Amino acid sequence: MIDRRTILGAAMTLPMAGAAAAQTPAPPASETLTPWPPREYFRLWPGKAPGAQATPPTYAPSMNGRPGMRELWLRGVADPVVGVFRPARPNGTAILSIPGGGYGFVSIENEGIDVARVLNPAGITVFVLAYRLPGEGWDQRQDVPLQDAQRALRLIRANAARYAIDPAKLGVCGFSAGGHLAGALTIAHADRIYTPIDAADRQSARPAFTGLVYPVTNIGTMDRGGPGQPDGPMSVYTRYDIPARVTAQTPPVFLAHSVDDPVCPVDQSLDMLAACRRARVPVEAHLFERGGHGYGASHAPVDSPQRTWTDLFIRWIGQRL
Repeated sequence: MIDRRTILGAAMTLPMAGAAAAQTPAPPASETLTPWPPREYFRLWPGKAPGAQATPPTYAPSMNGRPGMRELWLRGVADPVVGVFRPARPNGTAILSIPGGGYGFVSIENEGIDVARVLNPAGITVFVLAYRLPGEGWDQRQDVPLQDAQRALRLIRANAARYAIDPAKLGVCGFSAGGHLAGALTIAHADRIYTPIDAADRQSARPAFTGLVYPVTNIGTMDRGGPGQPDGPMSVYTRYDIPARVTAQTPPVFLAHSVDDPVCPVDQSLDMLAACRRARVPVEAHLFERGGHGYGASHAPVDSPQRTWTDLFIRWIGQRL
């Protein structure tokens, strides 16, 4: 599980993910990495990223998972980039996809590249964010992922014509810890957490809509299943309590979660659902009896109910815009 210290900067790994990785057989020495970044991509920062220290983290991509479902994970991202995946027939809608990984790695394939493969046929342009991890040596490390997410959305919006998208139809979709980051972008898009560097930073970082898939929404309730005192400054803890910051101005929210999720309890989505209802924010939630955690866009069995969340999300977007 993710505990409060993850986002606050004291501990930056997801224990469940670490345990799973330890049990995964070692990959063949000749295993080929899934290509990243794709042919079309852009860097977020013209120079060093905010908070860079003298020694940057060492880039360490790796293939992980069981045979037949190996996927690319990223660690050591020092120069964050956004991969661009264009549909054959763009309809003007776009999504910034934010993979999870417990803020200890970035599940770039399962919850990024695969998301583009599923959403592109619907005419949706997908931008996949390879963001920096807070535990890898950055100043203001608790804000590092959100710095990247804000900057990414602003750059996409500033270059909407180049990507054949409507800037008013640019949303975000996040998974697990990436769901927490997508939620943070949704409610903290205007928080000033880095110094503006160019004209793109005059753009709004507010997503037009938000999809949260098995998300963490409140770090404080992830520690041993109940609330407690945060292990860090209260101001930081409060900033990243997503449901607590939902207001009437929050963009429409889509939620998908499995009731049997052993990593991120379904209560995380239920809390967000309740917060949206209190604030009268348009919200739709899909709860699946089974499915566990981490199925992304295509890792669930083809005939499983949770595999349908992408179709439901596409239809919901069409109704919102």
